[in-house]
Amino acid sequence: MAAETSVRQRLEADLKTAMRGGDTVTRDTARYVLAAIKNAEIEHRGPLALPEEEAVLRRLGKQLADAIEQYRAAGRDDLAAREEGQLAILQRYLPPALGDDELADLAAAVVREAGAAGPKDMSKVMPILMERVGNRADGRRVSAAARAALAPSS
Repeated sequence: MAAETSVRQRLEADLKTAMRGGDTVTRDTARYVLAAIKNAEIEHRGPLALPEEEAVLRRLGKQLADAIEQYRAAGRDDLAAREEGQLAILQRYLPPALGDDELADLAAAVVREAGAAGPKDMSKVMPILMERVGNRADGRRVSAAARAALAPSS
């Protein structure tokens, strides 16, 4: 784990670079994320491990995505565009998310392993699937993949 650079260290380095280069979007996003990580460290009462930092980033990403959706619905494309820029920068620090095909394959494998027969077995499949997916996919996407894998094939 010593060889891994923490998200916080990368953000701090990128913040300095953005400040020197006048990149205000990256600067503001880095400050926003660093503040969230600092708050999580205070709650945790110590430094965060890499998976915990990634969980903070995913939570922030979800908040940004929700804000983008709300701004679009309200016709505030200027604010939505700003949030989209921040989300794009935030995603640089996250491990790549699972693609839809990968997620569907993983869900089908878990359904077979769990011996699940239909939608009523969702409670058998979801804990296993969430553990295997980890932080690489949103819970809504995982749930949709599990439902699709459990749907009766006709």
